[in-house]
Amino acid sequence: MTSTGGASESSRPPARSRVGLLGTGPWARRTHAPALAAHAGTEFAGIWGRRREAAAELAEAYGVKVYDDPDALFADCDVAAFALPPDVQAPLAVRAAAAGCGLLLDKPVATTVEDARAVADAAERHGVASVVFLTLRFAEPAAAWVEEQARRSGWFTASAHWLGAVFPPDGAPSAYADSPWRKARGGLWDVGPHALSVLIPVLGEVTSVTAARGPSDVVQLALRHTSGAASTAVLSLGAPVAAAGVGLEVRGAEGVFSLPDWTDVPGAYGRALDALLNAARTGVPDARDARFAARLTEILAQAEAQLPV
Repeated sequence: MTSTGGASESSRPPARSRVGLLGTGPWARRTHAPALAAHAGTEFAGIWGRRREAAAELAEAYGVKVYDDPDALFADCDVAAFALPPDVQAPLAVRAAAAGCGLLLDKPVATTVEDARAVADAAERHGVASVVFLTLRFAEPAAAWVEEQARRSGWFTASAHWLGAVFPPDGAPSAYADSPWRKARGGLWDVGPHALSVLIPVLGEVTSVTAARGPSDVVQLALRHTSGAASTAVLSLGAPVAAAGVGLEVRGAEGVFSLPDWTDVPGAYGRALDALLNAARTGVPDARDARFAARLTEILAQAEAQLPV
């Protein structure tokens, strides 16, 4: 077509994807909203929350629309970004996929295998891209380290620990303590996905899992992998303040390698959004998609079933 003084339709850059945020808690305020506002390739369109007053306050801070209905947000947006408890997230993600929205999910995607598979099935059935924000798979230099180790072979064993002081016995609870699902499900479900998200791409799919309880909410996992390697993971949200920390070490024929520290979590969230947009553009599913998230839920549910009530 011919230009009439402005740029022709064919020369105009494509419209930026509109992203809507669901959730208003500390994670949404500290990570999701700042990252979406700073992302150069998308438009932060609006916020929905279960408490309208909290959603309105956060929306005002970023100059975006507050939504009273999540389906209205889905209708207006290309991507739905979730910062909700897992069992609230899962059914809403199914609805977002049906509305044609790409899914930027939080971990765990759900705490039941049925719900997690429903999200993955919905994304595939409706042809929408999905990515789950697993911090270690997007934060640098940790993400690059995982990719480097995944290229190695000859693994023998690995050990991981993620000991959070969200509910410490000897100090004030963290900002994330006001979270009923975390208090009910503990470290297995909150930080277990982080450990598994590194162990699986490096050592291979989990072929067996054994779980045991320790003090507080500690859960110890013993895993076997398709590579033949064995790994362990110690997980908790109730560690003493001085004992809190994160570490992961892998050992094999090529040596001993330790997970580096990482920073800039909002930046990592921006890279997760980039990965989602790339999957949508290319049609190639991201390795950290809803199907991978469903597999994490399957492993965690299998572990939980072995624990005494």
